[in-house]
Amino acid sequence: MPRPKPKDAELPAPDLRFRILNWVGIIDQLASNRANRTLRDQDLPLPQFVMLNHFSHRPEEGKTVGGIARAMQQLPPAVTKTTQKLLVKGYLREAPSPDDARSKQLFLTARGKAAHGKAIAALVPEVVPAFADWKPADLEQFWQYLDKLKLWLDQNR
Repeated sequence: MPRPKPKDAELPAPDLRFRILNWVGIIDQLASNRANRTLRDQDLPLPQFVMLNHFSHRPEEGKTVGGIARAMQQLPPAVTKTTQKLLVKGYLREAPSPDDARSKQLFLTARGKAAHGKAIAALVPEVVPAFADWKPADLEQFWQYLDKLKLWLDQNR
């Protein structure tokens, strides 16, 4: 008597585009766990590092909690919780908003820039081995594809 096929065998193979995004999600999960372990010694949990990274792109620009929440696609209470921790550490500073007296703007401090730089310095050695056997042209091409995907996703939220 033949053995019944497992139910998975009846499912069609997922579309390659779905598989790519699924793989990106898995890579994000694995990389995030690795980064959390690396940053633990610096008392900088990954959500705080991600926030500092967001501020590092335009460090002189003030940001509101609402603006950060929209940019990072997070709920304002989660952003508030993370920014409060960064304010206590002296990595961010608050200033009244020139446009709205009810709102405050947040700015990256010199201490925040230093913490971000220290975190990057700790993370880079963790990442380099993953690309040890990649040719520079392969890295550049991979970067171009990832950038194209990121831009599309960002423009089509």
